[in-house]
Amino acid sequence: MRIAANGLEFEYAISGPADGPAMLLIIGLGTQMTRWPQGLIDGLVGHGFRVIRFDNRDVGLSSRLDDAGAPDLPAVMAAMLHGGTAPVAYTLADMAEDAIALLRALGVEQAHVVGGSMGGMIAQILAAKHPDAVLSLTSIMSSSGNPALPRASEAALALLSSERPDPADEAAIVERAVIGGETLGSPGYPIDRAVRRVAAIKDYRRGYHPAGIARQTAAIVASGDRRALLRAIKAPTVVIHGTVDPLVPIEAGRDTAANIPGARMIEVAGMGHDLPDALVPEVVDAIVAVASSAATTKVSPTDGLT
Repeated sequence: MRIAANGLEFEYAISGPADGPAMLLIIGLGTQMTRWPQGLIDGLVGHGFRVIRFDNRDVGLSSRLDDAGAPDLPAVMAAMLHGGTAPVAYTLADMAEDAIALLRALGVEQAHVVGGSMGGMIAQILAAKHPDAVLSLTSIMSSSGNPALPRASEAALALLSSERPDPADEAAIVERAVIGGETLGSPGYPIDRAVRRVAAIKDYRRGYHPAGIARQTAAIVASGDRRALLRAIKAPTVVIHGTVDPLVPIEAGRDTAANIPGARMIEVAGMGHDLPDALVPEVVDAIVAVASSAATTKVSPTDGLT
């Protein structure tokens, strides 16, 4: 399904009872909404939630901003380093406005919000700037943007900096995705290579868009340090992070939790930068617990940032 919001169009899907409390899932960098584990969706629906997923701008079947051209990442980094205005097509704050506009277009006034990786960053901004709309926050394998945090592992950095194959070469794109999944995935919960390959083929054929990944990467860099925003979050929050995440080290999750008042930190042994099926029940339990705690929490619309 497709809907207009914030001047763009978004591909979305809804699962669960029409009268259930809304649960918005925000996916990560260059990732399509179809990558949320079905077990996670089923688990949340089983608890009575109305689960809303969508493709972020510039990915999958949502609007593509190709007229903006390719970002100049060195220029973006230089601008951030020297306090200038980063030359980007959009920022994570713009993507947070996409999320709130999507909810409003669907007639949803309030929702529990779950974000993974870049989606966690977007969810954090959404919770800080729209406290009237966010009932609870779950930030998974994400970061505060604190520049003093440890960098990704050498293997993860090498993967990110490697040249992408020709977009028309399906076999090469799929192979890179499989290797990438193994590089960033959870050592304690390995996924069969054949399973990764099937998922990568589906991703490619549904909506592979490397130009959008580049612009989303620039948006992350341009959005900088979010610690001041995190301190303004009023919603009950849980932060979930793997102890062996090679892309966003565990220190990033700890820093996120430390800067959100009252946040609960869950460190998952053996978890990398993915969400294996074996860990889904634990994650569902954590999301449901923080959402349940929101039932007695009142948030004033005037508490948001401008």
